[in-house]
Amino acid sequence: MTTKDFFTTEQAQALSNCTLCPVECGANRLQSAGACGVSQLRIAKYYLHPFEEPCISFEKGSGTVFFCGCNLRCPYCQNYEVSRAKRGKQITPRELADIFKELEDRGAENISLVTPSHYVLHILSAFELYRPKIPVVYNCGGYEKVETLRLIDPFVDIYLPDLKFYSPALSERYLGKSDYFAVAEKAVKFMAEKPFKMREDGKMLSGAIVRHLVMPLCSSDSKTVVKWFARELPKSVRLSLMSQYTPFGNIEKFPELSRKITAREYDAVVNEAFAQGLDERLFLQERNSSDEKYIPDWDF
Repeated sequence: MTTKDFFTTEQAQALSNCTLCPVECGANRLQSAGACGVSQLRIAKYYLHPFEEPCISFEKGSGTVFFCGCNLRCPYCQNYEVSRAKRGKQITPRELADIFKELEDRGAENISLVTPSHYVLHILSAFELYRPKIPVVYNCGGYEKVETLRLIDPFVDIYLPDLKFYSPALSERYLGKSDYFAVAEKAVKFMAEKPFKMREDGKMLSGAIVRHLVMPLCSSDSKTVVKWFARELPKSVRLSLMSQYTPFGNIEKFPELSRKITAREYDAVVNEAFAQGLDERLFLQERNSSDEKYIPDWDF
């Protein structure tokens, strides 16, 4: 069977004029790559990932599937080869369903779908073949269409979106998307509606965690993101402030990105979070998390 055999007529029509993500490139992804850089379902790795937030990785690790391609073009991407689809293995929805089952059998705490938005229809086909009995995590860059999220929402337990920038100027410079926050704001508010549920032992079963990566020279924008989070999102939503920025990718044209962030930059954002009363809703990172050793070795 080919990948096309797993889709309904309606799904195949949608992929032949793809508008799954906000780019709405209209590519025929049954035949050629879209703005995301991919056509067919491709993955770069799947394994038990131990380095997510403690309530996600928990004891045995998050059953993480890294999908190839991305609708953003972050030059500093730590998964650069994968996001640019320079590597990866093509699989079918049936093989993806088998991967879900394998990770579950290996003791995964959840199934984490990394950069999944351009594969939502493929993933839905996999869920039709096997629906995991453990929580499903939707791990994305935040640049999402609410209409697409609604398609997969019945299968998602935990949302784990990035909220990268508030400033249109910064998002244009680093993502090539001046409308990033305008789009991400709507998507994150939708994800924040997922009911929160945490087990007594600290394992997250349902809800949303918003991630924000503090970048060099961007502390002021980060503080604006924190203020928006505190003002606009339900108190059940957690905020993960990440210090792990590592110079990587294709950053030659961005000399300001050639260094890690300073303690002062990160502390300024953390202090803003405390000032906004987010003490009980925060995940923080140690500064030593900014190291290439935390970037996965790709299998395919």
